[in-house]
Amino acid sequence: MLLAIDCGNTNTVFSIWDGKEFLCTLRTSTHHARTADAYFTWFSTLVKHYGIEMDITDVIISSTVPRVVFNLRVFADRFFGCRPVVVGKPDCALPVQPRVDEGTQVGPDRLVNTAGAYDRHGGDLIVVDFGTATTFDVVAHDGAYVGGVIAPGVNLSLEALHAAAAALPHVDVTKPQKVIGTNTVACMQSGVFWGYVGLVNGITERIRAEYEQPMKVIGTGGLAPLFAQGDLLFDHIEEDLTMHGLTVIHAHNVKG
Repeated sequence: MLLAIDCGNTNTVFSIWDGKEFLCTLRTSTHHARTADAYFTWFSTLVKHYGIEMDITDVIISSTVPRVVFNLRVFADRFFGCRPVVVGKPDCALPVQPRVDEGTQVGPDRLVNTAGAYDRHGGDLIVVDFGTATTFDVVAHDGAYVGGVIAPGVNLSLEALHAAAAALPHVDVTKPQKVIGTNTVACMQSGVFWGYVGLVNGITERIRAEYEQPMKVIGTGGLAPLFAQGDLLFDHIEEDLTMHGLTVIHAHNVKG
């Protein structure tokens, strides 16, 4: 039984994989000071609520926040008696090595998304991930990560707008009924929603033109289904793409 952990800038996700399916997925806020004991208390309580036997034999971690990795390593070692595989570290093998500029360190989240997307959809892909940042990952025909784009995340943009303009309120991200807003909240919602639809459309079109091959666009992240309502942005939506990618990389390391 595998415990897959994806630590992002905002949230950390724990999923239990039994080799065929995810038995449960748990989410907590990312905090570098959270100890291994605190992780286990939270994790074991919720796993018991789901009625799952916690027979964890392996752990794999992807983290964009380096400061939390130590306590997650201790968590795996102390409570499950295993040394975790950490994506991006030298002892973690990837199915295909990224092809980027020499010396470039690719974010673990992008490597994981690449592995998961290639396993499900083959190559020549653009993976759009709506997280703290909105990222575009280009996956080559053989499954290699070959570069991409990083843009500010949706919620980050909203928070910056609210913080910089005292008269503007904080609003939820939703699809507005009309493009032309007739009040402040509707105007902001239209700007964010249709602005990001335009961002995704524009960047994916430019990537396709530069790549010079037909490409599928895969959407993932919590806001992907919402933005899929705005236009024909994605060929597929994969809500569990990152966790699936972790299982792919883990299986590759076990096989290796």
